[in-house]
Amino acid sequence: MILHADCVEAMRGMSENSIDAIVTDPPYHLSFMGRSWDKASPTDSQAMHEVWAREGLRLLKPGGHLLAFGGTRTYHRLACGIEDAGFEIRDSLMWIHGQGFPKSKNVALLIDKAAGHPNRGRAIPAASTHFPTGRYVEEKLTSNPVEEYEARTAEGEAWKGWGTALKPAHEPIVMARKPLSGTTVKNVLAHGVGPINVDGCRVGSEERVNTPAGNKPGEGSALYMSDYGMPTDTTGRTVRGRWPANVILDEAAAIELDAQSGSGRSRKGKPRVGVKGDGWGMSATGAEYDDRGGASRFFYCAKAGRKERGAENKHPTVKPLALMRWLVRLVTPPGGLVLDPFAGSGTTGLAAIREGFEFIGIEREPDYVATARSRISQVLVRS
Repeated sequence: MILHADCVEAMRGMSENSIDAIVTDPPYHLSFMGRSWDKASPTDSQAMHEVWAREGLRLLKPGGHLLAFGGTRTYHRLACGIEDAGFEIRDSLMWIHGQGFPKSKNVALLIDKAAGHPNRGRAIPAASTHFPTGRYVEEKLTSNPVEEYEARTAEGEAWKGWGTALKPAHEPIVMARKPLSGTTVKNVLAHGVGPINVDGCRVGSEERVNTPAGNKPGEGSALYMSDYGMPTDTTGRTVRGRWPANVILDEAAAIELDAQSGSGRSRKGKPRVGVKGDGWGMSATGAEYDDRGGASRFFYCAKAGRKERGAENKHPTVKPLALMRWLVRLVTPPGGLVLDPFAGSGTTGLAAIREGFEFIGIEREPDYVATARSRISQVLVRS
C-alpha cells in the first residue's frame, strides 16, 4: 500500500504499536540536484527528523527496529533526531558502493575565473562506476571525456590538481530500536519483535529457501539464508554463512576490495592447551570457516540487477533491491508489517513484498507515488 500524503500527518492517523519495522531513506538535506524536498538548514534537519521519528516510535511495537539511510555530511543530524525522539541507537551500518561521483570544484579553474580569464576551460568528468577487473573494462563517465583543465594563470597553476570534495563511496544507515518492554525474552514473547534475524541474513550466498512457513532448510523457511557454496567441516557438514556485519558492499566495491586484498585463507584455530571441551578457539561460535577468497566474502554484497531501475523510474536516489531485501529481512519478523515513511519510488515496498512481509509506504511527491504504485502493482500481478 502506498499512501499519497505527508508522512507525519499520515502516521498520526495510524494505530500505535501496530508496526513491526521501519526501513526508510529520508531526505539527506543536502539540496541534492536542487530538489525542494531535500533542502533544510542543519538545525531544521535535526528537528524535522525528530518529528517523523517520534511518530515512528509511537507506531512501532516495543522492541521494533528502525533503519534509516543518511548522508555522510548530515548523518549526525539524522541520528540525533532519531535518538531525541526516544529511540535507542543500536548500531551504524555502512553501505559501501562504487556508484557515486565527486561534486568537487576545480580550484585552479576557480582562481582563473576570479582573475577574469575569458577562457575558463571545461570541468573534468568523473567516473560514476568503475570495475577494476577484466570483467568490466569500461569506465562509465558522467559526461563525454574532455581534456584535463590547463590553468591560465600562475596562481591557478600553483593549485592545479586541487579540489574541494572527495568521491562519495558510502552511505551510513542508522540502526535504532524502540525500548524493550521488560527483558528481551518478555518483549519477544509479548510483541514478536526485538531481536535481529541473524541466520536469515548470514553472509555466504544469495540462494535461499523461499517457501511460506517453517524455520529450517527443507521445512519452508521464507527467511533462511541457505548454505549453498559454503565450505564443509571435517564431518562433512556444511558450515553456515558468516555472521552478518555492519558493513554492506555493492558489486563494484566488492570487486575493488578483492583486487586490493587478493585471495586469503581463513584457517581453523588450534586446540587450546588445558581447556576442557572441544577447545578449538572460536570454532564453537561458528566464527571460523577454513575457506579461501577475497576480503569481500566477509560482508554481504548487494548485487543490483542491470534492468532494476526501469525507464519509468526518475527518482534520483534509488537503492538496490537486493540491499533493501537484506535490510527488511534483518529487522522484520515472519509475516511482519514494514513501514517506509519516505517511500520514494517504492523499492522498500518491493523488497518487503518479495520477502513475504506486509507493507505501508508514504510518499508526498505525486510523481514518485505514481512510480511506486506502478512498480509494486507489477510485482503483485506477477506473484
